[in-house]
Amino acid sequence: MIDPGKDAMPGVDDVVREHHLQPVAVLVTHGHLDHMWSVTPVCEARDVPAYIHPADRHLLADPMAGISGDTRVMFEQMTGGRLQFAEPDDVRALDDRTDVDLAGLRFRVRHAPGHTPGSTVFLTDPDGDVPPIMYSGDLLFAGSIGRTDLPGGDTDAMMRSLAEVVLPQPEEMIVLPGHGEQTSIGQELAINPFLSQARDHHLEQPPGRGL
Repeated sequence: MIDPGKDAMPGVDDVVREHHLQPVAVLVTHGHLDHMWSVTPVCEARDVPAYIHPADRHLLADPMAGISGDTRVMFEQMTGGRLQFAEPDDVRALDDRTDVDLAGLRFRVRHAPGHTPGSTVFLTDPDGDVPPIMYSGDLLFAGSIGRTDLPGGDTDAMMRSLAEVVLPQPEEMIVLPGHGEQTSIGQELAINPFLSQARDHHLEQPPGRGL
């Protein structure tokens, strides 16, 4: 399971029951509330580990640290400040350029900071008729990218991540983003203005900061 957000538990239970599945892990692309709200409940209910980059691990227990001050105040007013978060019992680190083998699938881990310091994408290789896939979290959307104006956001880091993680991928790679419709690397190279900016930004960087 990747990025179980708010109210994810019923949907997870339905899919598991319908397809007779046995969950083995939760992968978290980054620590924002809308991506990790149900991480601990899902992990505890299924007795499975959560994988997250160390730079975002603190957000599992303190997700308020990743949102703006105004949003934090509004959220606390809506909930009466009663909600408490805690990380699962079994949390494992996602290290850049390593592989995670789960349920017969191999996920290549790429650290892609910018949206958050610990933002991570997961890549799979082609498998028969299935093309390679990128689970991009909030790094890359169809026609856009993730915002960088929240705590921990960094526009320069985002541009580097786009240049180093996205641009080298094959055009046939399917992109499954954290929000919105699926797309492909080829489609985004053709229409996404932020990838052009990332390419230009990368070329302007001093030696030693390249791919």
